[in-house]
Amino acid sequence: MKKYLKLVASVAFVGFNSLLMAQAPTLGASSNFALFSSNGAVTNTGLSHLTGDVGTANGAATNFGNVDGVMHDADGAAAAAATSLTIAYNYLNAAVPNFFPAPLLGNGQTLTAGTYSIGQSATLDNTLTLNGGGNANSVFIIQIQGAFSSTSGSKVILTNGAVACNVFWKIEGLVNLATNTEMKGTVIANNAAIVLNTGVKIEGRALSTTGAISVSGVTVTKPIGCGSPTLTGPVKPVLNSVACYTIFTGSGTVTNSGVSTVTGDIGSNVGLTTGFSALNVTGTIHSNPDMSTAACAADLGTVYTYLNVLPTDIELLYPASFGNDLVLTPHTYLLNAATVLNGNVILNAQGNEDAVFVIKIVGALSSSTYASVILQNGAQAKNVFWKVDGAISLNDYSKFKGTLIGNNGAINLNTGVDIEGRVLTTTGAVATASINAVMTAGCNTGTLATGASNLDKQEAKFYPNPFTSVLNVSLNDSNLGSNLTIYNAAGSVVVSKVLSDKTNALQMKLPVGTYFYQLKAKNGKQQTGKLISKP
Repeated sequence: MKKYLKLVASVAFVGFNSLLMAQAPTLGASSNFALFSSNGAVTNTGLSHLTGDVGTANGAATNFGNVDGVMHDADGAAAAAATSLTIAYNYLNAAVPNFFPAPLLGNGQTLTAGTYSIGQSATLDNTLTLNGGGNANSVFIIQIQGAFSSTSGSKVILTNGAVACNVFWKIEGLVNLATNTEMKGTVIANNAAIVLNTGVKIEGRALSTTGAISVSGVTVTKPIGCGSPTLTGPVKPVLNSVACYTIFTGSGTVTNSGVSTVTGDIGSNVGLTTGFSALNVTGTIHSNPDMSTAACAADLGTVYTYLNVLPTDIELLYPASFGNDLVLTPHTYLLNAATVLNGNVILNAQGNEDAVFVIKIVGALSSSTYASVILQNGAQAKNVFWKVDGAISLNDYSKFKGTLIGNNGAINLNTGVDIEGRVLTTTGAVATASINAVMTAGCNTGTLATGASNLDKQEAKFYPNPFTSVLNVSLNDSNLGSNLTIYNAAGSVVVSKVLSDKTNALQMKLPVGTYFYQLKAKNGKQQTGKLISKP
């Protein structure tokens, strides 16, 4: 009998606990939005930073600058979001509360996971802490049966496993957040407006079933986690021989004035390269076109074509106002006019070090003095690509990250410009003046692939590199019988050999210097790269 009573008590406790634990609603199509109204205008004043879609199912979204998301005014996506928002609201409204706090939230107060109900208007003051109890799946639902406001500088803090994607505020009235309020979670106003004043920061969303949304100089970031997809960006291009160049043009002169420090090769395939000192260049200065520059020009055309046809995820609507601390996440972006980088643009990988960013510019690119590309949360310069259909001019002391590929336009890098990546153009003169440029990883790791979109690449490894008297080349079974050709810097063939073994130890008697190889498999796929012979 005692065992039976204990079992009943245990089952009852588990059942009671399950009632206490709040369950998150399904946001559906509305989850894509940072700001959304099912019925009402969505307007902005000042410089706001928004990550997530913005729109309305009945009205217009106006006066927003560049948004890291898609603008939706009364379109299919907005209609779907309105339907999803109604479902989410009804779920939150029907949630059974198990806590009943006072209408003044904050002032050092801590809440644990659960559903909270306040039967009147409420205010957030000072600091409110949401404690997840060590459970990343803990859910917080706050039901407010009236308006909701905050005092200036008040904030919601998440601790002990709590995450913004599992926090929900259901408000039956006007939402008015005072200046510099820091909010966490998805805020849903029912039949009422939302006002976000200057400096408000929301890690979450601001959504209204019926009511206008007005914001002024705010930051709203759609939360990640809780099953939301991890952003990876597009598949990046295969650079092949382009990977070994830091500064290059397919046709035109390459000139330098002042003391420029460069890591990587420099050259032109049609034109002279002058003004660089070998003392300040870790790589080869191709003073005249050669086999290496020819390979780079061909590969650069392939990379440009790949980037040019890559589908766009997000169009940034104000190219002339690019920057201004705009935050971008891993996507393919389009700026459909001449673009000016003012101040900073921040590339946020959201913790994914393999995430890729592609920015496509239909027009020229220029920058303000001291403009910067800033990498954040795992973003890496080797995964950033810029495609520019026009001239490129980076103003004094600009700091740029990524591989920058111009098409049919000159490149001008002014005093103090700092590049982590590459600056290349298919056609156009390149001029540098006392810059610092370091290429990202990739040289000598080419793969047997014919196109940038080839995903089933097979590697051939060359080692050691630099080499002295022996160069080893390792192949897999599918590449046996590949033909290896090695060229010197002048483009003359110095080695030509068919590789028949998985590991080929090649006896090398080459003068000290830089060489270039081409490995051609029987199926026609090619790999190119650079080799260095040392004493």
